[in-house]
Amino acid sequence: MKQTDTVVRHGPYPELTLPAVLVGYFLGAIIAISIGYAALILGFSIEGSELAAILGFAVLRGMLGRHSIVENNVTQTVASAVNGASSGMMFSVPALFILGYTDFDPVLLTFGCIAGAFLGIAFIIPLRKQMIDYERLTYPGGVAVATILKSPGAGVQKAKLLVGAAAVAALVHFGSQMGGVDNWDLGALIGLPEYMNGVWYLSLLTVGVGFIAGRGGIAFILGGFVCYWLLAPLLSGFDLLPLDAAGNPVTLPNALRVDLFRPVGIGMLIGGALMGIALALPLIISAIRSMQSAAVSKSVVSKDEMPIKLLYIAIVAAAILLAVMSILSTEHMGLGRGLLMAVMGTLWIWIAGVILSEAIGRTNWSPLSGMTLIAVTILIIIAKGLGDAEAVIAAVTLGAAVCVAMSQATDLMLDLKTGYLVGATPKMQQMGQFLGAWLGPLLVIGLIMVLHEAYGLGSEKLPAPQGQALASMISGILGGDIPTEKYLAGAGIGALLSALSGGLGITVGLGFYLPFNIVLTYALGTLLRELCDRYKGDAYSESVGIPIAAGLIVGEALIGVGFAVSYVMEGL
Repeated sequence: MKQTDTVVRHGPYPELTLPAVLVGYFLGAIIAISIGYAALILGFSIEGSELAAILGFAVLRGMLGRHSIVENNVTQTVASAVNGASSGMMFSVPALFILGYTDFDPVLLTFGCIAGAFLGIAFIIPLRKQMIDYERLTYPGGVAVATILKSPGAGVQKAKLLVGAAAVAALVHFGSQMGGVDNWDLGALIGLPEYMNGVWYLSLLTVGVGFIAGRGGIAFILGGFVCYWLLAPLLSGFDLLPLDAAGNPVTLPNALRVDLFRPVGIGMLIGGALMGIALALPLIISAIRSMQSAAVSKSVVSKDEMPIKLLYIAIVAAAILLAVMSILSTEHMGLGRGLLMAVMGTLWIWIAGVILSEAIGRTNWSPLSGMTLIAVTILIIIAKGLGDAEAVIAAVTLGAAVCVAMSQATDLMLDLKTGYLVGATPKMQQMGQFLGAWLGPLLVIGLIMVLHEAYGLGSEKLPAPQGQALASMISGILGGDIPTEKYLAGAGIGALLSALSGGLGITVGLGFYLPFNIVLTYALGTLLRELCDRYKGDAYSESVGIPIAAGLIVGEALIGVGFAVSYVMEGL
């Protein structure tokens, strides 16, 4: 059959179709596994909407011959909804394994995360009109995805770049794993003192993440360099390095990180998050008023949106579902304590969802990890009387559901902004988000189980930084063995930095917290992005650099997961 260049179409463009949903499931599964794996190494997650848009273009237009932008928008929405669980669960669930509390119910946890995903979506839907239609927020990430969708033909070329880069990263990581070479100690070769930590993490995935983040990652890099190239030499020079059990100065980089920089970094994460909440308080009040206005103007809103009554139903459903989860999570939870945890969890989903949506709408930066730390802190304080094991299991089980809810809320707002720019129907996108949200928790809990069996979460191969931060905080709360002065110092610094610039305390704190070998390699990606922007232009970085960087992430992550699966199979 001869193919013509002109496509004649009658009636509305296809939007929420079966192919769009199925392709969204397929792409979302790949992205969730890749980004979830990366989050266990790097300690932060990556927005999957842009990657989903590029791949969706390739499959729908390049392979299936479908030409509807709004249909691709639904595919991207479904795929990113699947991926929404990767950050939500990877920031919380690993803490259970790191602390050794593995006697939890994975089925209940997974069901709770699915329920949390639906609740996060339902909570945020009524805010769309005010946050997006009235142009209060810009959502830079959503705008970037819309640019991809509105570039006919460009998506296929970008997908080719992505696949090629993924193949290179896969080959390199395969060789690295087979050769047992993960790090390169350049510092030792050039004679750097041990405490300055000149070890480089050999990872194209990390380079790709640094490239995509661009200047947004500079604060994170500065945090790491301040620790090992400024503070460590100063402490050594004034004989102020921590002492080990034998009374000798601690100079090993990892020991320095565990004893000093990590607890300060945890404090910075929490202090930065608390300051973010304080600064966002006027926005929260504004959002409440926006919800009331939207409810009054239902004659206009109801044509495009899912029913406003969904919010009120969701509030009731949230309390019931979270209460059931909480009561069933441990043997001695009890009705009263379970209800209290459910109420606090529901309130936090709503408050943090608003904060995150505002934050990502204005800066494209989401303090999800900080919100998760606070959520679990609140829950574990309520559950503290149960005994350590039951308190931790109950708090993290419920906290994971809350974290997934927050992640879905921010993801949906980004996608709705994209849809607004390409002419999509909000109701179709919202339904797509619901259709995709259930799959992510199933995939991610399986991924967590496999990776823990293969490598051990919290190990050198899978440091799970956010899980370790949460585990350290939980241990401190329960055991009273808390480096209080370091936490407080970090909290003060983090709060001050966030007051100076939104999110700065958390990003610098993450540089304090993560191993420096990751920071060094990440800095390469940032440097490459800066050079690319300066000498080739922003358009080149967007059209060529980002697809390649995304491919580096996908290729290495998939090989890493493949090795994990093979190790588990060998042990059976």
